[in-house]
Amino acid sequence: MTVRPEVTVALESRFRDIKVSEFRGRTRVVVEAAQLLDVMTSLRETHGFDLLVDVTCVDYLNYRDAANRFGLVYLLANATSAERLTVRAFVDDPDPTVASLVPLWEGANWMEREVWDMFGIQFEGHPDMRRILLPDEFTAHPLRKDYPLQGRGERHNFPVLARGEG
Repeated sequence: MTVRPEVTVALESRFRDIKVSEFRGRTRVVVEAAQLLDVMTSLRETHGFDLLVDVTCVDYLNYRDAANRFGLVYLLANATSAERLTVRAFVDDPDPTVASLVPLWEGANWMEREVWDMFGIQFEGHPDMRRILLPDEFTAHPLRKDYPLQGRGERHNFPVLARGEG
């Protein structure tokens, strides 16, 4: 469902450098990484977006029109009105960091850990930033586009796991 026009007008009037667009009935908002927590707080507290559906990341390495390396994508929903909203924020190397949304949505905990594990994005203020998918010994972030397809030889020091007998 398309987001109510008053939501986008309120966001544009309150936050500087926010970009709102619509494509095929879906509303997208691009915010500065420094404003992410404030924008998301406003969306939750004032505009009723009470559900964080997903958090993911896109690596724009070698993308010809990209101004930033990483694009974080947050999918929000309003459970009452069935509105959906995509919020994007961009970060760069060498220190890709953004505020954690765990204080707003507890469910962000594991989603942010997955993005950190796979892409290396730091979430400032996260209560438990540790690997969730890969072993602790793994030092790289395999969904980055500069990670080689065959790996970097990290698996040589992993403990061998054998299935227990019957």
